[in-house]
Amino acid sequence: MTSTPPRPEVAVGAVVVRDRRLLLVRRGRGVGVGLWSLPGGRVEPAETLAAAVRRELEEEVGLRVRVGPLCGIAERISEQAHYVILDFWAEADGTPVAGDDAADVVWADRADLDRLRLVDGLLGFLADHGVLERL
Repeated sequence: MTSTPPRPEVAVGAVVVRDRRLLLVRRGRGVGVGLWSLPGGRVEPAETLAAAVRRELEEEVGLRVRVGPLCGIAERISEQAHYVILDFWAEADGTPVAGDDAADVVWADRADLDRLRLVDGLLGFLADHGVLERL
């Protein structure tokens, strides 16, 4: 018996760079547990993309953000899930604290990205969309 591939789900992420450091969360549950990623998550029914970014950042790291333009689109496909992720530039003030499904949070510099266990494809995404140039 063959299984049905998962249906694509729309998700958002935030690319927050402050003082040449990138905000990352370590996944505490769901896809990629234990790996570092941009903060974000699924878009809820009837929720705008910008509202989803704001909600996810407040839930995951306790920060209120100003959502900017689209940084890029990532797609993650596995046997368990298929996400189409719209990552937006965002600005935030304050000190992030891990919450919701984030096990930890860090402001990562360029050297940190080489030592942290990142979700598949994240480093390439950051390079392709000009994020590394800001670190």
